[in-house]
Amino acid sequence: MVAATVGKETGKKPVPSADQAPDDHALQAWRILGGRNIMKAAMRSSLEAHDAISKGFDPKALFHLIENVGVLATEEALQGVLGISQRTLQRKRKVERLSSDQSSRMWRFAEILAQATNALGSQEEAERWMMEPAMGLDNRRPIDLLSTAAGAEAVEDHLTRMEYGVYI
Repeated sequence: MVAATVGKETGKKPVPSADQAPDDHALQAWRILGGRNIMKAAMRSSLEAHDAISKGFDPKALFHLIENVGVLATEEALQGVLGISQRTLQRKRKVERLSSDQSSRMWRFAEILAQATNALGSQEEAERWMMEPAMGLDNRRPIDLLSTAAGAEAVEDHLTRMEYGVYI
């Protein structure tokens, strides 16, 4: 396992590589959702994420996610991936906390995006991959499968096979 250290020159942490533990995806997902600026407490493990999801995320995390992830720019993607319509999105600006279900869907998407980023090398490549049919997913677009837990699991399994170079 490769240790992530803080670079002395930039003060930034490097992006963890694909050979790191699954909980490293949790830290990356936390960053995708806004990191310390929005999420406040770090979520370095699935258990810490569980606690935060149970309480519900701050709506700022939702808006940060939408602003920083291009594949969520369409109404169809928002509805499919996060289960949120444009109209509901506007109402979320006024709530104090998102529901645990909405927070859970956001978290799962962020973890999958983190895993895809590790497997493909950049968030831009990961987003592009999500929009294209994948042979290992019966030529379905990964983004379309994220509307259900079973579909999201299929995407995660496919990404794991990609990370390990196992193509079925």
